[in-house]
Amino acid sequence: MESPTENIVTVNTYLQILKRRWVFVIGIFFPVLLISLLPLLLRQPNYVAEGKLLFQKTNITSSLTGVETEINKLESVSQDQSNPLNTEAEVIRSIPIAQKTINRLNLKDDKGGLLKLQDFLKRLTVKNIDGTDILLVSYQDTNPEIATEVVNRLMGAYLEYNVSAHRNQTTAARNFLEKQVPIAELAVLKAEANIARFKENYKSVSLSEEASKAVENIADLQKQFSEAKSRIADVDAQSKEIREQLGMNSRQAMIRTSLSQISGVQDILKEIQQLESQLTLRRTVVQDTHPQILDLEDKLKSLNELLQQRIKKVAGTNKPQLNQNFELGELQQQLSGKLVELESTRLGLESQAAALSNLQANYKQRLSNLPRLEQQQRQLERKAQAAQSTYSLLQQKLEESRLAENQNLGNASMLSEAQVPQESISSPFMVVSASLLATLATLVAIFILEATDKSIKTVDEAKELLGLTLLGIIPSFSKSNKSIRGKEEPELYSQRLVVCNAPRSPISEAYRMLRANLRFMSADNELKIIVITSSVPTEGKSTVAANLAVVMAQMEHKVLLIDGDLHCPVQHKIWELTNNEGLSNLIVEQATPRAAIKQVMNNLDVLTSGVVPPSPASLLDSKRMAALMQTLAPKYDFVIIDAPSLNVAADAAILGQMADGVLFVVRPGVVDSVNASFAKELLEKSGQNVLGQVVNGVIPKNEPHSYYYFREDGDLKVTQEFSRKLAK
Repeated sequence: MESPTENIVTVNTYLQILKRRWVFVIGIFFPVLLISLLPLLLRQPNYVAEGKLLFQKTNITSSLTGVETEINKLESVSQDQSNPLNTEAEVIRSIPIAQKTINRLNLKDDKGGLLKLQDFLKRLTVKNIDGTDILLVSYQDTNPEIATEVVNRLMGAYLEYNVSAHRNQTTAARNFLEKQVPIAELAVLKAEANIARFKENYKSVSLSEEASKAVENIADLQKQFSEAKSRIADVDAQSKEIREQLGMNSRQAMIRTSLSQISGVQDILKEIQQLESQLTLRRTVVQDTHPQILDLEDKLKSLNELLQQRIKKVAGTNKPQLNQNFELGELQQQLSGKLVELESTRLGLESQAAALSNLQANYKQRLSNLPRLEQQQRQLERKAQAAQSTYSLLQQKLEESRLAENQNLGNASMLSEAQVPQESISSPFMVVSASLLATLATLVAIFILEATDKSIKTVDEAKELLGLTLLGIIPSFSKSNKSIRGKEEPELYSQRLVVCNAPRSPISEAYRMLRANLRFMSADNELKIIVITSSVPTEGKSTVAANLAVVMAQMEHKVLLIDGDLHCPVQHKIWELTNNEGLSNLIVEQATPRAAIKQVMNNLDVLTSGVVPPSPASLLDSKRMAALMQTLAPKYDFVIIDAPSLNVAADAAILGQMADGVLFVVRPGVVDSVNASFAKELLEKSGQNVLGQVVNGVIPKNEPHSYYYFREDGDLKVTQEFSRKLAK
């Protein structure tokens, strides 16, 4: 963001340009203004008729009946929320309404032909009255009656269009709704059918209730399953105890019990027992090979085979794995029966637990599917609800549109008709336009003049262009404030020694400040030999050199001022000395330093240029010149060399190689930016130690900053701002 300081600087710059070019501004502005106002002075008087249209955001009749409130609503459709009255103003200026008004009134132009639409629109003005819902319609014409008739006819044509447009919108809305209502009704039926089909497919009435019931059932089944498992564990414990007591499993106990209860098996067992007893007795009497023994063994074998067959029928296996004790006691039979009963109970309980587990799994699977089914059902219900809402809204809007179609109402009314104007109007617009045109022409001319003028005009321009340290600002000592240009009168040279002639003047103070700034720069590095030069002649470098030498000498420093300008020397004129012997004579050894160097005041000696040689550069760039400087420099505290301008010769660059630094003089109004930039570039390329710049011949009124102001006696006085500027 541009700072206030930058804004002030810009304004001051423009004011300075106007101050410099005020004569040129007057010479351009007023002629252009007079030429622009000639058509206004020669034209016929014009009359303006005005009428007003009132707009309502909603139609009162529509609000009372409750229909067409949206159709007649006055609002903007653009995203930037612009004033909707601007849209209505453009409708009034539209081609159909404007052309209808022209045709009805048969408006003619100056040539007797039908008035063109472009000319009609130029005379017509439609604008919104700020803070109201009123449009002001005005028409300008040389005939006041025609202007009045145009405004009234135009407003009437617009009101007809307004009513017709709203009626057409209502009709279009009704036709659209009549087509959409059956489609919306079909969508409702389709959505309801989808819901019914969904409930039928998934056999659901209320999924939320079903979910709650499923949770309860799962909890109940889990309880029953846990009870069945507990009973199974109890039965298993009892069965284990009985099996240990009987020494057989439940199947064996069941078979043993069954065998003990079959009479055929028991009879065979009894016969076997009798045969075994007989066989034992006979063996005590006869040998094993005796026929009776063999006969008893055969009978015993046959009975065992018969017993095995009957056991096989009861056990259902070829190897029943039973011992031969098929007779059970009453307690064993009870335990065997109990074991069989417990086994049956266990099997029943296991079947019950499996059934409960399967049923519980089914409930869990159903419960896991319920969220998805509920989501699907909600989607179907939402679609059905949206379809129903759309259908109901369309039905309502259809009825409203049918009623609104018969109202024939708009949202605009004529607030006041146009009255015949009694007085003609002035044309401030023409005056303003002429003034703006004259101002623009003046600014363009000034811009062209400033663009073509490359001269440096102010201290700030010199600082910005050269970028050198500002060591001093020397005001112009001429009371006429005119720049020194061309050849000057001889009597003026002696007046340049302002420090001697007016030691208490502000110009003398400016030179003392320049001396102080140079002393600050030489605090670290010795600054003894100083070359003073400029871009072009007449910038006052010789005057600066002479006065700087004086202020240094006044500080009790021994100073030597050398006129190194062997092209156009000036120092001998300033000091009113003869120039028969000087620098050129010393270089070629045609004179001695004692004869050539002249003391002009205490601590100040001047070495003039001497006879102007044919080739100054060769003399200054010689070894004799270097030896001369080495001889003279130790004898003085400061040596100031007045060198020629850089666009005249390269002597300043040569002398700068022998010096400790170069002081660059710039004079606003004399040097241009091209020569100044060239001189700076030449110094940089030659490797000079440029100490800074001195802006000479500053005219206070041309500066954007008030470095000085005039006293009543005509002298200049340094302001505080000047001191701050030099301090920086």
